[in-house]
Amino acid sequence: MGAAAHTVKGRCLCGAVTFSADVAKLEIDACHCEMCRRWSAGPYIGLPHDGPVRFTGVDNIGRYKSSEWAERGFCKACGSSLFYHLLGTDHYSFSAGSLDDANGLDLVAQIFIDEKPDYYDFANETPKLTGAEVFAAFQAKSAREGGNG
Repeated sequence: MGAAAHTVKGRCLCGAVTFSADVAKLEIDACHCEMCRRWSAGPYIGLPHDGPVRFTGVDNIGRYKSSEWAERGFCKACGSSLFYHLLGTDHYSFSAGSLDDANGLDLVAQIFIDEKPDYYDFANETPKLTGAEVFAAFQAKSAREGGNG
């Protein structure tokens, strides 16, 4: 990991699951896709992280394979959304609502903007990517990194 890592900690609502990780940046993004909205009752706001994660209460983590490439983690005791995880990688996106300290987070992007319903808008000025643009960027990154995505 590069210079100045930030240790973030989080937990589910009931405290049965906790996690911590050293993230490079305190930058979050919002996903407006239908799956994320169904999962989190609104846009999924997550803190992306590539690297190891320290979990406690692992037996209480449920994992739902929501697509061919990703799973979503939640607490089996209270149902809290904890993370989105790209299968076969160490890429996680921690639910911003599960973080113990949300101060200092910076919303830097919105994705699947083409699936955002019209009943809400964020005031933040961020890049806004459609689903097709997200997949194209992911495929380009995977090709640059040798196809390990």
